[in-house]
Amino acid sequence: MTKHSIATACALTLAAALPSTGFAGTEAKAAKEIKETIKESCITGDIGLAVVSEYVSRGVVLENQGFIAEPYLDLYFKLYEGTGFVNKVSLNGGLWSSFHSKHTAATPGTSLAAWYEQDWTAGLAITFAKNFTLTTSWFDEAFVSSSTRGGALNVNLAYDDTDLLGAFALHPHATVLKSMVGNYVGVANGANGWYYEVGIAPGFTVGKGGTYPLTVTIPLTVGLGPETYNGQDYGFFSAGINASVPLAFVPACYGSWTYTTGFTYWNLGENAANASAPAITDGNRTQFVFSGAVGLTF
Repeated sequence: MTKHSIATACALTLAAALPSTGFAGTEAKAAKEIKETIKESCITGDIGLAVVSEYVSRGVVLENQGFIAEPYLDLYFKLYEGTGFVNKVSLNGGLWSSFHSKHTAATPGTSLAAWYEQDWTAGLAITFAKNFTLTTSWFDEAFVSSSTRGGALNVNLAYDDTDLLGAFALHPHATVLKSMVGNYVGVANGANGWYYEVGIAPGFTVGKGGTYPLTVTIPLTVGLGPETYNGQDYGFFSAGINASVPLAFVPACYGSWTYTTGFTYWNLGENAANASAPAITDGNRTQFVFSGAVGLTF
């Protein structure tokens, strides 16, 4: 939901709550003026909290015990929008954390043992030829509980094939990541490491147009890279199913809230499984992850 729609909904809710003075035409005119003067915001974003049964990063299992909570915040600043070859340019920034009730990988005695990781990202997204989006981002991850850090440059190309395939759209993407600082998770050779990823995310909506439409997506992803997985090209294959439903009972002036639940099957390459903490996976190459999240878009 944009700030335009949030502000309009709040204004109309307030107008409905005011006592009637008999000047219906004046009230209608005021509401119309409010709608016309509020412009669509150039700043949008999302904020939420996910709870997962395991924390898996690029095929490396970092925790699968205890309670794992992952709050996030993303902001998108629109810099340009037009009808030429380049359709949209936006500046993106985000924060993400992972908190663990078990301290499997934490440095013994640290006062921040439960705060496992704090990441921030900054990037530029360019949409061109209407359906292609190229996003170049800096990923920075700090392992708070062990005082280590990694940084990487990530380039992602996504294609929206809805115009081509309609309801059967696959939404493919391809990613290349170059580790630049420290030993970025999953990249065994530190600053010399490369990571490659391809995936699709088909989906459909049930009850479209209703109060509680259910949106289902089925992401399929493959992670590759010999520098990433200690000389082995194959890192992982993951297949998931996610279902999202809007929390329509929340008043519109509080934003657009959504609940999402998901399940992901992970098949790990031998070296990816071995890169995980032995106390967590015991070298098991098959992992199952369940998740639930509540999020707000604005």
